[in-house]
Amino acid sequence: MLEAAKKAGATGAMYVTLRLPLEIKDLFREWLAEARPDRAKRVMSLVRQTRGGRDYDPDWGQRMKGTGPVAELIATRFRAAVKRYHLDGPRRMLDVSHFRVPPEARSQLDLFDLAS
Repeated sequence: MLEAAKKAGATGAMYVTLRLPLEIKDLFREWLAEARPDRAKRVMSLVRQTRGGRDYDPDWGQRMKGTGPVAELIATRFRAAVKRYHLDGPRRMLDVSHFRVPPEARSQLDLFDLAS
């Protein structure tokens, strides 16, 4: 995936481990059981190993990357792949200096044509 991203012009990459909040966990488990019944238990085991034994960890500092040996292995492998494909250069800051709120937009709802 990173190789394809580089070929398409990407200059950087980030990752987020699988997150299964609220009803998403049930939908994912159902899909996984149907799509990959031979791997479903193993996949959910790996998810739980990155989430302190749970399907989801809502903690702000943990929910994007997870914790534990599996999460560390994912991070290590990702860093190596990012380096291999030269996607580890300095990040550019987003330039928002030209952004202006439209004068006629009194609220976010005004940005949408709700009449249609």
